Amino acid sequence: MIFAAGLGTRLRPLTNDRPKALVEVGGIPLLEIAIRRLKKYGCTGIIVNIHHFGEQIIDFLAQKENFGLEIAISDERDLLLDTGGGLKKAAWFLQDAPFLVINADILSNIDLQAFYQKHLASEALSTLACRQRESSRYFLFDEKGQLSGWRNEKSGETRMARPEAQGLEPWCFSGMHALDPAIFTHLQSDQPVFSIIDTYLKAAEREKILLYPHNADIWLDVGKVAAVELAGEVIAGGGFW
Repeated sequence: MIFAAGLGTRLRPLTNDRPKALVEVGGIPLLEIAIRRLKKYGCTGIIVNIHHFGEQIIDFLAQKENFGLEIAISDERDLLLDTGGGLKKAAWFLQDAPFLVINADILSNIDLQAFYQKHLASEALSTLACRQRESSRYFLFDEKGQLSGWRNEKSGETRMARPEAQGLEPWCFSGMHALDPAIFTHLQSDQPVFSIIDTYLKAAEREKILLYPHNADIWLDVGKVAAVELAGEVIAGGGFW
């Protein structure tokens, strides 16, 4: 699944007339970069959620003939559902096998096949690609790499899923996760709009949610205008694909 429904407020004015996922980096829309990388690593089916200027994404995919893949749309134009609600709405497409979820505005040369295979071998509910970098919010993993909590550095809020966990280390989520379809049994919020972070913290009390460190990879959050030019240089430099 590609999360492409965000409003892209940090990318204004680039998103005044288009969705964030169609902002171009090095002349290539972010959504196309995400799809081409998924295809490179063997993905044959993708669902894309839409909201802000969603019809442009539908038209873009039609023009590109879905890049030769099976691509479905999860339409959130009536209500933006956040990550948990968005994933829950797309459940019908993702039930038959473990799957990847990536954010359209994240650029990384992470080996998605290796990431996926690591998840399969672990038999975890979810595996989270993370890096050690400065941020205001961190997942807390124990000495075995199991999700145990979450911390907001600005507010000081800490939420523990496994209070008994030892050797906690803060890791910043990279916007890429591998999940087992069993996750849908945990997406039971009565509210249509909710974050998957809440689901992960509750599920981690009894389920295995694991760290996948990838500090050595290229990683860029193209959520701000200043990052677009830098991301373009990365694409133009070669080696990303």
